[in-house]
Amino acid sequence: MRSLLLTAFVVVALVASASAQTSYPMLMSLKPVAVQAGTTAECEVGSRYTLLGTHQVFFSGEGLSAEVVAPEMPEVKPGEKPKEVTKLKLKITATSDAQPGVREFRLATPTGASTVGQIVVVRDPVVVEQKDNDSREKAQEFAAPATLCGAIEKNEDFDFWKFHAEAGQSLSFHVRAQRLEDKIHDLQNHVDPILFLRDATGGVVAMSDNAFFADPFIAYTFQAAGDYFLEIRDVRYQGNQYWEYCIEVASRPFVTQVFPMALKPGAEKEVALSGWLLSISPPAKGGPGGVDASVSAEAARTPPNPLSERGGEAVKAMLVAPNELGVRQVALAIGDQQTLPVPVFVTDLPQVVEAADDNDAIASAVAVTSPVVISGRIEKASDVDVYSFPAKKGEKYNFEVLARRHQSNLDSYLRILNDKGQVLREEDDLRQGRMSHADTWIEGWDVPSDGTFFVEIRDTHLRGGDGFGYVLQITPATPTFELQLDTDKTQLTPGTHGVLFAKAVRKHGFTGEIELHVDGLPPGVTATCGRILNSKNSDGAIVLSAAPDAQLTASNIRVWGTATHPQGEGQPPLELKAEAVPYQETYNPGGGRVHWPVENHMVCVGAPSDIRGIELSETDIHLKPGESKKIAVKVQRSPDYKGNITLDLTFNHLERIYASSLPDGITIEGGQSKTLLAGGASEGFITISADKNATPVEKQLACVMANISINFVMKATYASQPVYLTIEQP
Repeated sequence: MRSLLLTAFVVVALVASASAQTSYPMLMSLKPVAVQAGTTAECEVGSRYTLLGTHQVFFSGEGLSAEVVAPEMPEVKPGEKPKEVTKLKLKITATSDAQPGVREFRLATPTGASTVGQIVVVRDPVVVEQKDNDSREKAQEFAAPATLCGAIEKNEDFDFWKFHAEAGQSLSFHVRAQRLEDKIHDLQNHVDPILFLRDATGGVVAMSDNAFFADPFIAYTFQAAGDYFLEIRDVRYQGNQYWEYCIEVASRPFVTQVFPMALKPGAEKEVALSGWLLSISPPAKGGPGGVDASVSAEAARTPPNPLSERGGEAVKAMLVAPNELGVRQVALAIGDQQTLPVPVFVTDLPQVVEAADDNDAIASAVAVTSPVVISGRIEKASDVDVYSFPAKKGEKYNFEVLARRHQSNLDSYLRILNDKGQVLREEDDLRQGRMSHADTWIEGWDVPSDGTFFVEIRDTHLRGGDGFGYVLQITPATPTFELQLDTDKTQLTPGTHGVLFAKAVRKHGFTGEIELHVDGLPPGVTATCGRILNSKNSDGAIVLSAAPDAQLTASNIRVWGTATHPQGEGQPPLELKAEAVPYQETYNPGGGRVHWPVENHMVCVGAPSDIRGIELSETDIHLKPGESKKIAVKVQRSPDYKGNITLDLTFNHLERIYASSLPDGITIEGGQSKTLLAGGASEGFITISADKNATPVEKQLACVMANISINFVMKATYASQPVYLTIEQP
């Protein structure tokens, strides 16, 4: 991670810190949304709520840094509130070796860590949209290669770009727009772009709507020299000031997949390329970042493909896989051109590559043994690939497809068959964490008897082609768990506490408790880590505490969990470990709360805010089954904040509980609690009860939360010091 810079105008923001209903910034846009590697560009961040006092900028990956340009502020008279800064300029530098692609970024401010924004690192010069390019007559001119950055700013907005092409010239036009909006916290309506390539008379020579999810892509070989136009708009003729886009216009090969996609760490392998304009460069060797790739001689004899057709199997390259396991992005060198990074699955499991022979029936199935990682391809329409494997009754297996999530056209469908061809299990889309995908994942399939079984993979819509590659991973289903964080940021102020919750998804027979851990905390912040009980609905809490003298600071943290699972007699327990995935909330129209995975959870220490502290009458609470207890709560408000505060022991939104570390059997007695502190009130209480059948638990970590509404859907959450709940033996 890279972070810069503590600015001189932080002190100004401290004056605003006592203002009521303080909100962290919600990033909405970045103009332009792309920066060229090897350059420094001035970009403007747009936000809901103030960015005043921004002191650090964080980027995912390597090669990006930023300097905050202090805004010109009018003089603040005593007693006045400083003007909100919702547009802030950053000087963003991308090193020459910064890997192209989309990165996350966020800002640390005196009011807390911002939500996540996205920026694209590109190889070509960035051309920024000027005003009034809404017709061919007003089209903005550029010369390829270039990255065009603009916005579909209002209803019925059309953006036109003009360029010259030579006869025989091949260009690709890659749009990123809707994919840049997935993680925008409060953008409730998203762009759906459509792209047209027009000739000098306005005639359409190519168009694209949905190529990479909702984003368009065109590759074209020009038959005649002349002036041409790009037209981009929303397919519904809608617009929004935050609907940013970038169009990468280049003559380089555009690779989407390599086959086989699965490789051993550090292995050198000849791979077939799928994509567009693959044969426009002569064969050559050499690549960035330790990658060595060359196009085979057959590729040089393959003519360029017009109108977005792919290059075919004749185009091959030598690739050196990274050493790190998992899906990795690798850039290839084809001639003197570097491709955009391409996904490669690096694994140390045994591997099988689908052979050229037909394996589309049980009789011709390819025999494999679990664990195995299969690289295959649905080569033509209605193609089916079948693999056989031996299994014994009582065993459990997982079948996971990696395809659509990693730039394949395949929308996979899996079936498990017996030797008579009877379907034992079939699945289409998968649910991973809190997200759904078009890939397939059959988890924990129970083998019904000893024998040979078959797994069949095809496209759901019976399509096929060289862009329909996949990885099929077959592994034993062993006890394990996953962790999810809600949310992606914890806001603190000096001398106060914050809380984050981890939810466990237990799998394949694991039922044990999970201990939580954290590292990477910023200076002046400590953590009290709880556990996730082995009860049905319990989450785990981590209470973070900022020292009274903590300074403005921020850092990305790592949260993980550990557990043990008993094995057979005489065997040591199985040691389990999982790293938590942070999820940022995003909001749908009407205030519905959904989630999107992000790369990091940030802890930010800001300036003193609306709530300065929470005092409890008791923090070590013991209850017997059937017993109740009242916890008195006193909130220390800032002098200027008189608004409503609600108290709770669970994390809620619109009457739905999203997180709770309370043991099963513990309930909040709403009728016997005072949880709304209105009219400047600062004292309330929460009454909790233990069910008569509550299971004994010792020292489960929780905390009291004080919530302040920011707007219709948002609230700021402050936490008490750690609270320990014990349910005693009857």
